[in-house]
Amino acid sequence: MVEYTLPEMPYAYDALEPHIDAQTMEIHHTKHHQAYTNNLNVALGKCSTDIQNMNILEILSNLEKIPDAQRKAINFNGGGYDNHRLFWNSMSGSGGGEPGGAIADAISKSFDGFSQFKEKFSSTTVVIQGSGWGWLVYNPISKLVEYTSMPNQTSPRTEGLVPLLGCDVWEHAYYLKYQNRRPDYVASWWNVVNWDEVEKRLADAT
Repeated sequence: MVEYTLPEMPYAYDALEPHIDAQTMEIHHTKHHQAYTNNLNVALGKCSTDIQNMNILEILSNLEKIPDAQRKAINFNGGGYDNHRLFWNSMSGSGGGEPGGAIADAISKSFDGFSQFKEKFSSTTVVIQGSGWGWLVYNPISKLVEYTSMPNQTSPRTEGLVPLLGCDVWEHAYYLKYQNRRPDYVASWWNVVNWDEVEKRLADAT
């Protein structure tokens, strides 16, 4: 069985300040992400060997192969594991600004420009009801980048989409610093987006 472990952070917990505070980052990583990791392993341990030997991308892309008894837990915790693995690397203390290269071209093609994309992403993500994520994804069928929102920890991979950039709007991602001011958190989050990583993901997807 593949035993998942908590991925290391690619920077110090305080690296994203003042936009995201160190205490939030540490709790988010060591408590929440660790819990998704642990619970994913528990759920996989109840599955057959062929399921256990699939990697997390295969699992999330083929949830119909997961037994009914474990599908909900693996969707939630597997999504939580993978979403956060992507999330940490989607941010950088030297991030922010506007992208260049192929990702900028793809965004302009789909959204008529970066400012229009940023407005759509922000306004739609802010109003997600309850917990969830806003995502920039690549659609292998249309061969375009798109915006989608997903509830709770459900991964875009479950809908055949490739996640490129996700914003976590669960309250634990921002509440210590921003309390109920989710719009302020999302606005500040743009200052740490690691566009180099997003560009790499697009290249891998295409």
